[in-house]
Amino acid sequence: MLNLERLRTLDALARHGSVSGAAEGLHITTSAVSQQMSKLEREVGQQLLAKNGRGVRLTDAGRLLAEHAARILSQVELAQSDLEAQRGQVVGELRLAAFPTALRGLFPVALTELRADHPALRLRSRELEPEHGVNAVLRGDVDLAVVLDWYNKPLPMPEGLAKAPILDDRVEIAMPEGHPLADRAEVALEDFADDEWVAWPEGAFCHEWLLYTLRTKGIEPRIAHRAEEHHTQLALVAAGMGVCVAPRLGRDPMPLGVRAVPVHERVHRYVYAVWRADADRRPSIRAAVKALRSAAEKLR
Repeated sequence: MLNLERLRTLDALARHGSVSGAAEGLHITTSAVSQQMSKLEREVGQQLLAKNGRGVRLTDAGRLLAEHAARILSQVELAQSDLEAQRGQVVGELRLAAFPTALRGLFPVALTELRADHPALRLRSRELEPEHGVNAVLRGDVDLAVVLDWYNKPLPMPEGLAKAPILDDRVEIAMPEGHPLADRAEVALEDFADDEWVAWPEGAFCHEWLLYTLRTKGIEPRIAHRAEEHHTQLALVAAGMGVCVAPRLGRDPMPLGVRAVPVHERVHRYVYAVWRADADRRPSIRAAVKALRSAAEKLR
């Protein structure tokens, strides 16, 4: 009989592409991954891994069994979800992820509410950018991720996921207090055609959104500085290094010397939670969505 944990290890190897990646995803050591795979090979009587340079690759038999493992694990997830739903109790472990400003702006309040309402629920959280959060949910590394769509550029969403809206996050433009537009009640993105921008790292979903949005308005953005954290971006703005996009979620306190002005066309982000559709009936997922929406309401 095939061992479920060993199938889980094979599935992680197939998804991550390496022993170290599988170990990290499963939160075990690389030697534990190797041991599980050796035992699984003895169980099935076939070689599942082959050396590939300094790493390993799945053999034909390994890929075939990995495809079955993914389906088996999905059915196990569905069975666990149905059992939890029948029992109606919010228990077990819930692994959560969110992009940085959602983690800072929503999770402290939401996790406090979850812990108070459901003391038998073990909570684990981590920070992941939206696209990495979606992939982590698909891989089964986290149970629920808080991600975002920009109003004019949605995040690609694979099949097999369920989602629920959490809040709309209004976006402003942050600039030094001495900027010519700092005293305006509203601004347009076109007003900053000649400004230098403080933006996200190249390739990040939000960075690509900024380039796309400005270019659709005929502006070739002058990206002078890049930083992942909004607070780092705002510190650079305070130092007079440029202007930046400043979502309201998780932003306070604003640094001295910075003014944030609304954009009159209502630039905003849709913040929502995603989870695997086969876990849709888990009471812990529903409790997490409720707590996240409650935390969002407190921000209004």
